Amino acid sequence: MLVLVYHRRQVVTAVSPSARTVAVALGSNLGGRGTHLTFAVARLEHVLADVRVSGFVDTDPEHGVDGPRFLNGALVGTSTTPPEALLSTLLGIERERGRVRSRVGAPRTLDLDLLLVGDLIVDSELLQLPHPRFRSRRFVLGPLSEIAPGLVDPVTGKTVSELLRLLSGDTGA
Repeated sequence: MLVLVYHRRQVVTAVSPSARTVAVALGSNLGGRGTHLTFAVARLEHVLADVRVSGFVDTDPEHGVDGPRFLNGALVGTSTTPPEALLSTLLGIERERGRVRSRVGAPRTLDLDLLLVGDLIVDSELLQLPHPRFRSRRFVLGPLSEIAPGLVDPVTGKTVSELLRLLSGDTGA
């Protein structure tokens, strides 16, 4: 399997070992939602440095899906770990909390989405960076803007706070 990794819109053969900012979306809509998110934060504090965590917000499931309400948040830290290994870590933490992937949109104990890893753009069978839907999700951009408003989307060149304003219909004019 070929994985293309782009750095500032140029293909590179090796990812630099320098620390990159990592953004993760947190979500839960089964069981002790806050306990699941707190568990994930504690585990990620052992994986990432300089961790900052947003407040948690109670949200409806998106796209009219019937189901329990979500508790969502975001976490930002730094890491030299390759993005594929970070994704594997996130999936492992989800499994530790009993995450079962029965169908798309199914209720879940824990959902951890790798949103951004520095300015990397990755498009492979296993991973897409930035996360392909993070720009359209208020439940992601709201918490993320609380802790990292200046974080830049390497695809659009817009900051998280700019993306949130656009999503909210505020063009700044």
